[in-house]
Amino acid sequence: MVHRRQVEDETLIFGVHGALLGNAMTWWDHSTGSIWTQPTGEAIAGPRKGEVVELLPSQFTSWGAWKELHPQTQALDVRAGPSSFDLTDFLIVVDFTAQARAYPVPDLRRVGVINDIVADVPIAVVSDPADPTRWAVFSRTVGGEVREFDMVDGALVDRSTGSSFTAARGIGIEGELADEILDQLAGFTAFPSDFPTFWPDGTIWQEGDPR
Repeated sequence: MVHRRQVEDETLIFGVHGALLGNAMTWWDHSTGSIWTQPTGEAIAGPRKGEVVELLPSQFTSWGAWKELHPQTQALDVRAGPSSFDLTDFLIVVDFTAQARAYPVPDLRRVGVINDIVADVPIAVVSDPADPTRWAVFSRTVGGEVREFDMVDGALVDRSTGSSFTAARGIGIEGELADEILDQLAGFTAFPSDFPTFWPDGTIWQEGDPR
């Protein structure tokens, strides 16, 4: 998960607090010593309690899958072994404060794209058929209209115009909307057991759910 460190006019410096809330990291900010929880980006104790840092789009994916799309990326060179986690162990969570919704990765891979609405925002949650470790959350509002997408031959295809977009980055490649790029929205991974801890009113997508 990636959060913006700026709160109002101040750029915060964070450190790892050490304790876990649920299975998630907590941080402390150097200016006030307030404690923050990672999944919601909210200060849970201290002078800043109740404040929230903005969540930014990011991905839990393989280095190879990321590097293929972003070849100029640089990474911190540290000794580390392979991750013990697999993406199929997680939910992909979309949290718009007013509503949180989670999508099981195995189900997403099976259907390719989920057209949904979260907190009145039309979204598409996408698994890239070219590499199952790549996924993204996009806005379905394109050219001033809300679109419905299908996964066809590895591309996102708008049902109304037949226009196609890359599954990994939402870039238009063919059709009436070929000059458009889908807006990427913030989404992140969470363990299924942690979802009710942090989002007790959240829901988990199931096939056949009404939008």
